[in-house]
Amino acid sequence: MADRTPLTSAARLLGDVFRSHGFTADGVAAHLGPAATDALHRGEPGAVRRLLNDGSALSRLIRFFILREPLSRARVEALLGRTALEGLIAAEAVAVDGEKVQLLIDVRPHVIAGTDHWVFSDADASMTAHVPGPEHVPGVGAASLSLLQACDLTDVDSVLDLGTGSGVLALGQLGCALSVTATDVHPRALGFAEATLAASGSDAELLEGSWFEPVASRRFERIVANPPFVVGAGKIGHVYRDSGLELDGATAKVVEQAREHLVEGGTAIMLGAWAHTGGSDWRQRVASWLPDRGVDAWVLQRDVADPELYVGTWLRDESIDPRSEEGRSRTEQWLEFFSRNEVTGIGFGFIALRALDENEPTQLTAEELTQPFTDPLGPEITEYFLRNAWLRQHSPEEIAGAQFQLRPTVAREDVFLPDQDAGVGFKRQVIRLTRTDGPRFSHEVDEALVTILAGLQPEGLPLADTVGLYAMTRGLDEDALTDQAVAAVADLIRHGLVLPSELID
Repeated sequence: MADRTPLTSAARLLGDVFRSHGFTADGVAAHLGPAATDALHRGEPGAVRRLLNDGSALSRLIRFFILREPLSRARVEALLGRTALEGLIAAEAVAVDGEKVQLLIDVRPHVIAGTDHWVFSDADASMTAHVPGPEHVPGVGAASLSLLQACDLTDVDSVLDLGTGSGVLALGQLGCALSVTATDVHPRALGFAEATLAASGSDAELLEGSWFEPVASRRFERIVANPPFVVGAGKIGHVYRDSGLELDGATAKVVEQAREHLVEGGTAIMLGAWAHTGGSDWRQRVASWLPDRGVDAWVLQRDVADPELYVGTWLRDESIDPRSEEGRSRTEQWLEFFSRNEVTGIGFGFIALRALDENEPTQLTAEELTQPFTDPLGPEITEYFLRNAWLRQHSPEEIAGAQFQLRPTVAREDVFLPDQDAGVGFKRQVIRLTRTDGPRFSHEVDEALVTILAGLQPEGLPLADTVGLYAMTRGLDEDALTDQAVAAVADLIRHGLVLPSELID
């Protein structure tokens, strides 16, 4: 198949140039040192430029591709090769001004899923003053990095990257999928994605079209998606973030349709946003998007923004000063839209779906993940679905008869405060069990449950027998205590503090 743009053929050549001169994320960081690397990430080119006067190939690559400085055409051609430079010029990715040439797009080295890659996208405002236009295609941003950490990297046959943009999520799946299909409604985005893949010597099926339309009759083992989820009035100001659907319609659309494009046992992970509206719980809103059958869903709300903060954040994202006349007008219109729709806040976070048998009732767990957590989150999501499947397959009686293990990374916290009644000493207030890894979930428990959990071993007594021993030594009702323990252990399994013996490697 012919290349979409001359940028693709240039990118193939550039990948070899970048590798030969160490123009990688680690290579650039080592060349600049920690302080200048931090300045680079803060968008302070002057602190970087002063270190790049040694005439080395790597310094020139950093100046040309990252700082986007005008350089001598002869020197750039000697560095990149004539064919690569002419390809960049033909793709209108490089401007020619007399004897000088300057990069007009963004080309950045990144380590994605443990592999060196180079992402081609439109220029941002990190190194030079720039206002993104309506057709802007972003590179690797905070949202992409966050979602990359939440993606499953276990081996599968097929992956769909829905709304690929510059191809970032597709890159993350190349090492674990036999085939990757990437779609986007924006032809310019697909051109950048093709170049991004070409620079890494990789390939993927790239399809143009809206939402799931390009893959209407197909199913995949995994779907990854970073849709244009900005919550607003449904106007498209920027293709990469505005869907044309009102409120949280973009997130709803992907959630509603994902199951149709997953094989049984397949999974989807996406970023999303949802409106908090007066008089209803956000969990009910998200639940209404799911089909009645065939899905296990885990929704993790990372944060909630009030309408004023949300609007100001996204106006700044498109380089509009909220203090300007345009900024004031846009703010008022956006907030008025929220007011008419009774929006009191906008939540955002991760949505993970697993395709069950189509006759099996849908199950949803929607909860907050506002505490700090340890990346990557992807393995936790994979394990969550395994734990949840185990719970679905076991009745309370079977849970009581099973063997378990307390996760080795669980810590016990005893909280004591001054004893106000006695006037002296300390009095226990609460006992918590907290994971020190992954999502760092924490549960308050009582002394009885802690003691029972401490006695669990994967090759030891079943839960019911352990409870029975405890009840006998304390003179407690064994049946009642078993019922309480089974319910508590089920909750702890769901959050990975307790593991069934069958799920222990």
